[in-house]
Amino acid sequence: MRAKLLLTNFLFFAITTLAFSQTAKVRGVILDENNKPIENVSIKAGTIGTQTNTNGFYILEISANKDIALEFTHLSHKKVVATFNLKNGEEYEFNPVMSTSVEQIATVIVTNNRRKEVEGIINLKPETIRKIPGANAGVENLLMTLPGVSNNNELSTQYSVRGGNYDENLVYVNGIEVYRPFLVRSGQQEGLSFVNTDLVQNVDFSAGGFQAKYGDKLSSVLDITYKNPYQFEVNADLSLLGGSLSVENISKDSKFSGIVGARYRDNSLLVNAKETETNFKPSFADLQGYFTYKFSNKFHLSFLGNASLNKYNYEPQTRQTNFGTLSDPIALLVFYDGQEKDKYQTVFGAFKGSYFANDDLTLHLIASTYHTTEEEYFDILAQYRLGEVNTNIGDEDLGNVEFSEGVGSQLNHGRNDLDALITNIEHKGDFKINDNRFEWSVKYTNEDIRDRLVEWESIDSAGFSIRPPKTSPINEQPYEPYSGPLEPFQNVRATNNTQINRLQAYAQWSKRSTLGISDVWYNAGVRVHNWSVNGDYIQSSNQTVFSPRAQFAIKPYWEKDMLFRVAAGLYYQPPFYRELRDAEGVIQPDVKAQKSFHLVLGNDYSFKMWDRPFKLTSEIYYKNLSDVNPYTLENVRIRYRASNNAKAYAYGLDMRLNGEFVPGTESWFSFGYLKTEENIDNRGYISRPTDQRLKFAALFQDYVPNVPNMKIYLNLVYNTGLPGGSPSYADPYEYQNRLPAYKRADLGLQFVLVDAKKQFNSGWKKPFKELSFGFEIFNIFDVQNSITNTWVRDVYSKRQYAIPNYLTPRVFNVRTTMKF
Repeated sequence: MRAKLLLTNFLFFAITTLAFSQTAKVRGVILDENNKPIENVSIKAGTIGTQTNTNGFYILEISANKDIALEFTHLSHKKVVATFNLKNGEEYEFNPVMSTSVEQIATVIVTNNRRKEVEGIINLKPETIRKIPGANAGVENLLMTLPGVSNNNELSTQYSVRGGNYDENLVYVNGIEVYRPFLVRSGQQEGLSFVNTDLVQNVDFSAGGFQAKYGDKLSSVLDITYKNPYQFEVNADLSLLGGSLSVENISKDSKFSGIVGARYRDNSLLVNAKETETNFKPSFADLQGYFTYKFSNKFHLSFLGNASLNKYNYEPQTRQTNFGTLSDPIALLVFYDGQEKDKYQTVFGAFKGSYFANDDLTLHLIASTYHTTEEEYFDILAQYRLGEVNTNIGDEDLGNVEFSEGVGSQLNHGRNDLDALITNIEHKGDFKINDNRFEWSVKYTNEDIRDRLVEWESIDSAGFSIRPPKTSPINEQPYEPYSGPLEPFQNVRATNNTQINRLQAYAQWSKRSTLGISDVWYNAGVRVHNWSVNGDYIQSSNQTVFSPRAQFAIKPYWEKDMLFRVAAGLYYQPPFYRELRDAEGVIQPDVKAQKSFHLVLGNDYSFKMWDRPFKLTSEIYYKNLSDVNPYTLENVRIRYRASNNAKAYAYGLDMRLNGEFVPGTESWFSFGYLKTEENIDNRGYISRPTDQRLKFAALFQDYVPNVPNMKIYLNLVYNTGLPGGSPSYADPYEYQNRLPAYKRADLGLQFVLVDAKKQFNSGWKKPFKELSFGFEIFNIFDVQNSITNTWVRDVYSKRQYAIPNYLTPRVFNVRTTMKF
């Protein structure tokens, strides 16, 4: 057994030194100014080349994942130069028009972005992701600057999109669906997201109206592509919040490729700056790798692996929160005893075999396994005072609590354990014939989940133990004697052993064509999803849903560069395990799939300003939801009612202007308007927990004047307040107050010593391809943002106060990045 373990470890790290060459294809038809094909046009990329046939058609295989300059030349026409940077295995259609009078001098950079725009997908550059500052820097941090994407908790990598919740977002890495832990309750427990930024090659994001090939969720798709290395490279990133290291390489025989990344994160810098004094010992670490073996030009085998261990030890001591108004300030003082110990350990592995039968047919087979073991153990006693604050200016006791309006204690106990094993096997196909493209898939999933939930809360106020709400008999002490048993204020105990089997399939067709003189793109597809729920002491259930979806895009032949899109479809979200578990922890196997009808109208307007490229993207969307499973949201913890007793809607407008506001850098400004409400049991519409009406965001990159090596990165987000939530036992219709607006600005300063334009042939800087040192300021203006409320009783007036739980204040960080 020990020998096998050593051999496995040896193979795991040995593969990192191996790689293989990757290619992509450029094809198209070359026309003259009269839209007639040109024969015998020479197309060259270095030492390789081809020429067009009698129909003006050409096809050329080029290297992938790097800039390749193609020259199109002909005796009677002016030269055209275009630079391509395509992904491995990608085919790009490029149809240049060669002029007889004007030679193209400027180089055109061609990537796959234009194709993504037609499909309504936003493409984000990995370089931007790595540089933008944030308390939780990475892909998700950059998503927060997009319209329609919100997260009012900088310690969390979760996000809501257009009124959906955190469970409604799909995440793929190299076509493989990935998962996140089940039990996490607060952002500071999360640690690391699955996506390792150092390994990322391409990021695509769709906020709604996505194709049938993407899975069964209601809100969004994040599609990540990890690198297939073509050279040796080492990347390192170090800061006061932790560090990361990645290594990639290529073998001499071009058979293997591999990239490995290790990360460590410590949130103490952020958490210790909060209002609660605590002994906080976090430990978040993971190791990821993506490897590929090229058996032949037709068959490739890839492996994606991840192992993470997140430990969270929390021992709160004291807390003081001041709130209320200037004329009536109130303070909450809390003294703690006890601690919390959490551990989330996950292992993920996936094999993907790709068979390139010919230029038109590609087949994939994917097998993956996700295993998570999670523990949440806590016993925390909180003794509180709720009192009036001294507001006399000049008084030596200014700001202190002078009179206590409420005194009490709260004891929280938890022993939660979860063990989940999720196994998938999927076949995918992609077939092209003429201008038509057909894609299909069949996928089987088995989810085996063992869960024990033990949580209780005891509340004492003025010496009396408060009974659970809405129970009888009511405690009328001291006016009447009460002899009933003592009970915890809240008590949840459940043990579940649940198996869910899923069979999913999709088929879709897409075509690029013309309509008159306009370019058009069609897409239509359907998904089917069948699932069954089985387990101990529950009655098995079996359900099936069908999800038709369609998209259409048109690019008119106008002087202005405009693109119009429309997408519509039915989107179902069959319940995952957490959606089947009600507030008492009991599994409800008959919960239906939530259903949403999407309608999205979009427009892209590309133009030039100051002789630099800009683009304005606008989308109007509407969602009509039925069979809604209502939930409560506490920090990042979602608890469902496990019943389909509501309906809802969401509509809004998203706009983003991006371009080179500063030459050579990309920046953007975003605006979003959203309204989403739900009607529970036909009692009328109220705001959903994610009803965030207005959003403004900006991502700005610049250079310091007279110091070109000093770069500035600014990340700004403004969100109007979310609904403030309600106590877990309360009627949400009675609690419709909102939190204050979320305002945050993060600033990064980076001094570049070495980069692609500044290399050294001698000295200590010679080994570096990139080297920079930086300084970051999180929450520049020290705004007191809050994510949830703590509900405290006033023993005299019987009122409940919503005490805001504030997020991180202004924090300073230093950071260095390097590449070898």
